[in-house]
Amino acid sequence: MNTLIPTLHSPRLRLTALTEQHFEAYAAMLEDPQSTRFIGDGQALDRVNAWRSMAMLLGHWVLRGYGMWALERLDDGIFVGRAGLLKPEGWPDIELGWMIAPEARNQGYAGEAATAVLDFAWQTLELHRVVSLIRPEDAASEHLARRLHGEQVNTIDLCGRRVRVYAYHPPTR
Repeated sequence: MNTLIPTLHSPRLRLTALTEQHFEAYAAMLEDPQSTRFIGDGQALDRVNAWRSMAMLLGHWVLRGYGMWALERLDDGIFVGRAGLLKPEGWPDIELGWMIAPEARNQGYAGEAATAVLDFAWQTLELHRVVSLIRPEDAASEHLARRLHGEQVNTIDLCGRRVRVYAYHPPTR
């Protein structure tokens, strides 16, 4: 059990620490060009770089105290993607991000996971703002950002690409 990375639950998902047990499914997701087309340089990753990606995401927890979770379906434990919070060096703000495995898309998992992550950001980390950095051609992510009450506040250059900055704020009480 990893005490550094908390486990969260949503109605259908367990958000848990990435482990070596997730690697095969994680690597398969990252080698799919449709999964990576709007992330980083847009290129799919081979197994070596998928391993590096997973290690970076785990290291982020140590360095920042938050990061990405593996998404597992509650009913069968199957890995369906990743979601969480990141702020690598050079990022403008803490980013809410998600990636869903090809076979699990269009089932509402991204929104369900993102809602759990935002609850964690507001209630546990007590953050006042989180952003999503979304490429203009990623209509599905823009739609989800708006559903999560994100508001486009800016457009910036990041990693050599234009991205739209969607800001989220905690609900008013």
